[in-house]
Amino acid sequence: MPALIACRFNPNLEAKYHQLKAAGKPAKLDITAVMRRLVILAVALLPDYRKWTPKSA
Repeated sequence: MPALIACRFNPNLEAKYHQLKAAGKPAKLDITAVMRRLVILAVALLPDYRKWTPKSA
């Protein structure tokens, strides 16, 4: 469920989701890729007690 919400409200993850979808990947693979990115993000932020901040364009 967090991956579905991230696809809707996080611009970076939404872009990755649409990129994979445009490449013709199955829907479950697209969501799994977003889940993996969320896990990697959590592993990077949690040890230092940092909060996520969006990239500035």
